[in-house]
Amino acid sequence: MQKQNLERPIQIIFRVNQREREFINKKMAVARTKNLTAYCRKMACDGYILNIDFSEFRAMFADIGGIGRNINQIAKRINSTDRIYAEDIAELKARQEEVWKIIKGICKRIPHQK
Repeated sequence: MQKQNLERPIQIIFRVNQREREFINKKMAVARTKNLTAYCRKMACDGYILNIDFSEFRAMFADIGGIGRNINQIAKRINSTDRIYAEDIAELKARQEEVWKIIKGICKRIPHQK
């Protein structure tokens, strides 16, 4: 007869396919553990799942694409006239600042791990 673990009397069973099992094995190797039960318990209790809404990133990429088109128009004007004006430099700096504001705004909303 098998001795029961009195510290943890409740058993949880779940099934995986071959690909999932191989993935779990790889993650266990990275975590440097060979005990599947301990690994699964640790992940179930302490692990976390991130659900990321990428719609903000799509909007950011669209905004950056528009800014890139503006920069290309300025570059085309510079190349056609062989002159660069202070207004062109100011416009390029303003567009670059817009890009950084967008990126910083997105980064502030990304949860960071401590």
